[in-house]
Amino acid sequence: MTELAKKRPEFRNINALSDLPTYRLPVAGVVSILHRISGVLMFLLLPFIIWMFDASISSEYSFAKFRSVFNNGVWVLPGFLVKLVVLAIIWAYLHHFIAGLRHLWMDVSHKAVTKEFGASSATFTLAASVLLTLVLGAKLFGLY
Repeated sequence: MTELAKKRPEFRNINALSDLPTYRLPVAGVVSILHRISGVLMFLLLPFIIWMFDASISSEYSFAKFRSVFNNGVWVLPGFLVKLVVLAIIWAYLHHFIAGLRHLWMDVSHKAVTKEFGASSATFTLAASVLLTLVLGAKLFGLY
């Protein structure tokens, strides 16, 4: 046997309980998982999104009730938690949209299917979605 054959890495299955806490995903893997999570989050919160849209455009009275939910809350949820749920929806939409554009670009451009582009575009996706979420979150919480 040659020296090269002896130094080949050993691949094994990942144990979810012992290996996942120490396993480091590449940035593209993190973006891929967050893309799926954001899609599920938007799907699960779709009834809330539809209610917000309906309440905001039905009438002046329903719009006033809609605005009071953000200030006073609804049922047992205070307004602060409602704003956090809306902030989660904002992040989910922005991340899913930007990651979707990234995937579309990689499908269209054959030059974009490289390890370097995957890492740089994943970093851009994370940075852009977090930055835009912070800007819109500041507006949501009334900082400007």
